[in-house]
Amino acid sequence: MANTTRPSGRRSSSAERLAPASGLLIAAALVLIYIVWGTTYLAIRVVVDPDAGEAIPPFAMVAIRFALAGAAMLALVFVFARNALRSLTRKQIRDQAIVGIALNVGGLGVTSFGEQTIPSGITALLIALLPIWVAIISRVVYGDRIAPLTAVGIAIGIIGVGILVSPNAGEQGLDPLGLACILFSPLSWGGGSIWSQRRAATPADPRVAVAIQMLAGSAGGAIVALLLGEWGAIRAESIGPDVIFALFYLVTVGSLLAYNVYTWLLRVAPFGLVSTYAYVNPVVAVFAGSLILREPISTQILIGGAVVVAGVALIITARNRASRAAKGAAAH
Repeated sequence: MANTTRPSGRRSSSAERLAPASGLLIAAALVLIYIVWGTTYLAIRVVVDPDAGEAIPPFAMVAIRFALAGAAMLALVFVFARNALRSLTRKQIRDQAIVGIALNVGGLGVTSFGEQTIPSGITALLIALLPIWVAIISRVVYGDRIAPLTAVGIAIGIIGVGILVSPNAGEQGLDPLGLACILFSPLSWGGGSIWSQRRAATPADPRVAVAIQMLAGSAGGAIVALLLGEWGAIRAESIGPDVIFALFYLVTVGSLLAYNVYTWLLRVAPFGLVSTYAYVNPVVAVFAGSLILREPISTQILIGGAVVVAGVALIITARNRASRAAKGAAAH
């Protein structure tokens, strides 16, 4: 899970005919996604770090972030796709609001809460388990078959988590509550994503759906922040430029720029290539956290992270093989 609202990646059979684009542009867009979604974990850590003395609490941060990003996305819709708003139904608004709460509150909000005590690099590696959760949820809730290669990937990913969270994963170990949050958040994100694909009523224009999801996530984050007393803990005069810059980065680059680049990639590049972000982002996050925040990289983190990424890569490979097989069957 990256730290922005992402389209599901679902593509109709007609959308499989890719639009023409230069290989250089595709490569540049992929690098941007790798770097941006890999460094959003770092930005979140900067914003919510309680030891910095100038932090914005996690759910308040989610409320502010997605209020700004959602308003900007809604403005884009008004300018470029106003007709899409006229065709909105109450069911579409309700369903997309539910998705937004699952992704942006249960997913990103809980991730941000966990990042108060869990290093950003380890967070990214654990969030990389999202494809594993998606496979498990699809099996348990919807009865989907788990391919043998997917099962191997799940097993490898679980082994990697065991290595990462074992008592020697850091000098002082990992905070149990923060760890529980980081492990739960991709479950909420994955569940919301699958429900969005299979059950939720979706507007014709994906930008409308994302605007609703962002604004609903902002409202949900604001309510949770109120219940936790986070708003009263904010001291505007103590918020430093690092926090302001990191929040600005999350809103503009993490949520708006990366989202639009990703949707463009889905139109011009094979999904198997685009989906490589799932196992590149954690690597970027680990090294960004080490370089900028001086987060330690132990041998155990390197080994556990490599095992997790290998498991995720196997699951994505299995999914792409199944997709190609389905296309081949449909062609005949």
